[in-house]
Amino acid sequence: SLALTDHGVMYGAIEFYQKCKKAGLKPIIGVEAYLAPGSRFDKNVKSDERNYHLVLLAKDKIGYGNLIKLTSAAHLEGFYYKPRIDWEILVKHKDGLIALTACLAGEIPRLIAADKLDKARKRILEYAALFGPGNFYLELQNHPNLLSQAKVNQALINFSRELKLPLVATNDVHYLNKDDDEAQDVLLCLQTKKKKQDRDRLMMLGGDYSFRGVKEMAEVFKNAPEAIANTEKIAAACNLEIELGNIQLPYFTVPEGENVDSYIDNLCGQGLIERYGLSYEQIDPAVKERMDYELAVIKKMGWPSYFLIVSDFVNWAKNNKIVVGPGRGSVAGSLVSYLLNITDIDPLKYDLLFERFLNPDRISMPDIDLDFADIRRDEVLKYIEEKYGKDHVSQIITFGTMAARAAIRDVGRVLGYPYELCDRLAKMIPMFSKINQAVEVSGELRELYKNDQAAKQVIDYAKRLEGVARHASTHACAVIITKDQLTEYVPLQYASSSDRTIVSQFSMHPVEDLGLLKMDLLGLKNLTIIESAIKIIKNTRGLLIAIDKIQQDDELTYKLFQAGETTGVFQFESSGMKRYLRELKPTEFEDIIAMVALYRPGPMEWIPDYINGKQGKKKPNYLHPKLKPILEKTHGVAIYQEQVMQIARDLAGFSMSEADVLRKAMGKKIVKLLAEQKEKFIDGCVKNSIP
Repeated sequence: SLALTDHGVMYGAIEFYQKCKKAGLKPIIGVEAYLAPGSRFDKNVKSDERNYHLVLLAKDKIGYGNLIKLTSAAHLEGFYYKPRIDWEILVKHKDGLIALTACLAGEIPRLIAADKLDKARKRILEYAALFGPGNFYLELQNHPNLLSQAKVNQALINFSRELKLPLVATNDVHYLNKDDDEAQDVLLCLQTKKKKQDRDRLMMLGGDYSFRGVKEMAEVFKNAPEAIANTEKIAAACNLEIELGNIQLPYFTVPEGENVDSYIDNLCGQGLIERYGLSYEQIDPAVKERMDYELAVIKKMGWPSYFLIVSDFVNWAKNNKIVVGPGRGSVAGSLVSYLLNITDIDPLKYDLLFERFLNPDRISMPDIDLDFADIRRDEVLKYIEEKYGKDHVSQIITFGTMAARAAIRDVGRVLGYPYELCDRLAKMIPMFSKINQAVEVSGELRELYKNDQAAKQVIDYAKRLEGVARHASTHACAVIITKDQLTEYVPLQYASSSDRTIVSQFSMHPVEDLGLLKMDLLGLKNLTIIESAIKIIKNTRGLLIAIDKIQQDDELTYKLFQAGETTGVFQFESSGMKRYLRELKPTEFEDIIAMVALYRPGPMEWIPDYINGKQGKKKPNYLHPKLKPILEKTHGVAIYQEQVMQIARDLAGFSMSEADVLRKAMGKKIVKLLAEQKEKFIDGCVKNSIP
């Protein structure tokens, strides 16, 4: 068994739970809470009486739910220097929890240290009565460097015998190995903005705050062996199972007499008339077939309410003259999204594939990224909050970690080394490289590491701190909407002391793993520019421009692109892109789409091939006749993920769902999956007599 009890937060709970399960360990989820001496709402207390520590462990689902509620209240109601709960809320949410009296900062140890033994006895009995038999333990720790530790331990042993209450031995764990103490001290300096040589600072050196082994713990607590045995009792009592992957879509209210399936059918029928000017009976059979297929998949996978939720707030934004992006990412391949007005791109016109968006053979939540004019994104959020309830909508926390270069600079500053040395070392590390890799690759850095004591010390500490969570902030676009109140699923907090935005303490992946509805609502400056331009044209010319109805064959616009005069045009502003536009001389929208897709690391090397194909200077060479219809419009260059999927289907006989797996393996560079797909692809080609 392994327990996680962070101070006042539950940030790591879900990832910790998953990793323990994977490693065959029993996860115990807990919190080392801060308990206010009076009311959690009272902010008028002396600094040394702000809070006590109290360890709380979840025995089961009820206890886990109570931990979430306590932690949320501590942040949203009790925050004063630290997130604090109080006795009143503890009484309300005590069920399913085991409590430990905590370290020397706990209420009982503090009373003992202050020689208030009668008060300590009284409070012990009150805690024991609150949590009930077997759920309250007197906690012993072994830190001889702390002056009152021995005195507190002896008193707790005496109280245990006198009051027939169990003891438990723990270690105050702040790092994994004994030799991590100096690295953790550097981290403390970073967090408290101090230098290592400063004396008036928080310091934990001199004590062993590592993850101590069983034998060592048994040895240091040999005078209270029951305290070691009781750790197993506690572990046996904690049997929390957290449901993962169980999709929790919010309720979407449909008109009377409808259900979500019939309502999405009706809206798509209306969408056909609005988009194509034809009813279901009159429409081209290819459109009808695609709509019926997509709706069947969406219903089978249980996603109608997802589409209705998104369609509802996107249409609200559009009706309120908020410019919404035309669609980004794989959702553009969905005709249903186009008919519901979520996107403004006809997937049939551009050969976009639905399976790239939803794979019928693999149940996973659709992922729709939405862009709004940045100065009006908050209005959309407000609408969602009003529709589903403020206590059902939250933004998501994100954790910044210490990257290699930043770790070098930060460590050097804490150790008091000159800026020039730290800057020089940091610049020797390639972008996105790990410190170990950089030392291996760069001869100059390796030499410095070997021969310069200061450089070696900075690099050694930075290696240990690389990847450590440095700070928390609000995710730029992610929002969750829950079926029941947020605190049924996630602990909450404010974004910061000055920003009262409510955010989930679980970051993006844990939120998704819990099956909660996560939306990406991004505020884009370029959409605000478009919105402003539309207003200016209306005010100066009296013209009302519908941005999604603009013709895509305007000669003057193409002349601007051909001349590379694209400053202020999203994704076409760089000097490199302008140079390629002048060479390419685009004449159709497909050219512009292709340039956006090609102008990125990797595909960039094929831009000359595309340009030469467009100018007729180079004839495309198709390895097989079946590739011609797939690659013809891009002059023989495979640019799009859809083309990869079509190649897998037409040459190797993959189903579209299988082709999507290959696409994902390539896009995400999943080595093991790529090896499997290569074999499957070759076998399929051989079967189809492809030489």
